[in-house]
Amino acid sequence: MSEFEPQSRELIPLEPQAPPPPPAPEGWIPPPSYLPPAPAPQQPWARWIAVVTVVATILAAGGGLGIGLTMARYLHPSTHAAQTATLPKTTEPSSATAPISAATPSTSQNGTINVQAVTAKVAPAIVDINTVVQTSTGTGSAAGTGMIITSSGEVLTNNHVVDGSISISVVVSGKGTYTAHVIGVSPTADVALIQLEGASGLPTVTIADSSGVKVGDPVLAIGNALGQGGAPTVTQGQVTATDQTITASEGNGHSETLNGMIQSDATISPGDSGGALVNSAGQVIGMITAGEATSFRTSSSPIGYAVSTNNALVVVNQVRSGQATADVIIGAVGYMGVSVRDLDPQLAAQYNLSLTSGALVWTVQAGSPAEQAGITKLSVITKVGGASIATTDALGKAIHSYKPGASVSVTWIDQGGASHTKSVTLTTGPNI
Repeated sequence: MSEFEPQSRELIPLEPQAPPPPPAPEGWIPPPSYLPPAPAPQQPWARWIAVVTVVATILAAGGGLGIGLTMARYLHPSTHAAQTATLPKTTEPSSATAPISAATPSTSQNGTINVQAVTAKVAPAIVDINTVVQTSTGTGSAAGTGMIITSSGEVLTNNHVVDGSISISVVVSGKGTYTAHVIGVSPTADVALIQLEGASGLPTVTIADSSGVKVGDPVLAIGNALGQGGAPTVTQGQVTATDQTITASEGNGHSETLNGMIQSDATISPGDSGGALVNSAGQVIGMITAGEATSFRTSSSPIGYAVSTNNALVVVNQVRSGQATADVIIGAVGYMGVSVRDLDPQLAAQYNLSLTSGALVWTVQAGSPAEQAGITKLSVITKVGGASIATTDALGKAIHSYKPGASVSVTWIDQGGASHTKSVTLTTGPNI
């Protein structure tokens, strides 16, 4: 994702009174020294998503509530007043590094899995990721999960775990807390590679070739459920489908399609994003990304989706090679300082705008390049450089094709209908 979504996403609030915690789902296995978490505070979900082939039917049958899928980052409410953010450190690799290869997967043993043995093997390399996220009114916080893939502290996680963040800290069991920075991301694949600063000698997960994963294979899902920290939560299940396609929606018109997903019935919860889907040999075959939710109160899901390790490694190795593309972003990118929504005829009529499509400016960050250029709320950005802008996605791609410090021509139509074109000098902003 980009600078444009975190400040403008429409979050769905929970009911005023939080429901009692549900009973432990079937297949849930507490790890050593695990204590049941306290009831979750009243939180909005990070995002709701729906399986692309069934979303229309489900929403119609559910009378608008529907059965959706929620990305599993856990968001805490914004608690800090508006302030000038300390910009994140985003570093490109100093030189190309050797690609990471997937191990040969172990054959499943009659559909069984030794939970304690696999947990003991994998859990030391599962980390808690805590972020400070910039919002239009200040800052909030979020939590997710990551997997250590090199002993020097490279961590694989979801892009949506770190997007919008202005700082990242990572807790490694038995090692302490590290500051981390983003090396590179692929918003379209929902994959991010981050680096722990000053790390060495860390335990790592074993990544297996996911091409042989099949329905019925036993799996464990291991992650930072509900953002509680401490020993990771472990749930047991099996693969129920492979090569799935899902469409993720922010609730503001922005969506992204994720392909080649592994589906399982191991229960997952918000906070598990970036965690490990593991086979019976303790090898990682997928990265937990999303889970189905049957109501807005649901805090866990028996249907989960994971990015396959083969797809994740394509991004990881591209980032490690330093080869940026339209879909893989390496290092810092330009930041203009606006949140936007896709303009449609309904919004145009509501705000009496002369255009009916484009990137509608919803908020402007104080002190940002956009504010300095004179861009105001309810302006519609129509062009960046030589690129015409019709959607928020197009605006994000256009801005992120430039590095901080670049000057780019931006054209917008203000709420009164007047056209403006100015050269805007981009800066560094929150992580993408």
